[in-house]
Amino acid sequence: MATRNILTTLKAEHDELRGLFEEMESTTDRAAKRRTELLAKIEANLLPHAKWEETVFYPQFAERASREGLKIHAEAVEEHRAVEKTVIPDVHAADVATPQFAGRVKVFGELIDHHAKDEETEMFEQARQLFTAEELAELDEAYEEWKASSASKLVSAMAAAKTEAKATVRKVTRRAQ
Repeated sequence: MATRNILTTLKAEHDELRGLFEEMESTTDRAAKRRTELLAKIEANLLPHAKWEETVFYPQFAERASREGLKIHAEAVEEHRAVEKTVIPDVHAADVATPQFAGRVKVFGELIDHHAKDEETEMFEQARQLFTAEELAELDEAYEEWKASSASKLVSAMAAAKTEAKATVRKVTRRAQ
């Protein structure tokens, strides 16, 4: 039996998200229902992942990191903020049956792919040196438990509600212009 490892789990989730974005990229403007379903799947996978990284993994990484590691940490946190506060609300502000939606979701996917590659090649490589195999296994178990918890669902629901509020403001603002 393979040893549990949070880095393996997070990488597998990155790969799943990449696949969902590839599916989205292959849709046309006439596939509004499919785009809506795919966006929901993307967010259902992304939100718990991102929130757990922000609240558990990133702080533990930062406690042990070198100056270069702290720079990688700061970049990762800022990318999360940009996606949460700007990119996702912009995607939601666009009609799913339009080229604007397709363009925005393409940028969303490219940012997620860039972020995931940085994590995998920089942060995860350092984490392999900073954490023991036992700690990485414990983090993996804690993550699995957290994802199944009501706290995970609440945090994800709150993030989704904030996104919808921002998207609504953007839609109203654009109509008023």
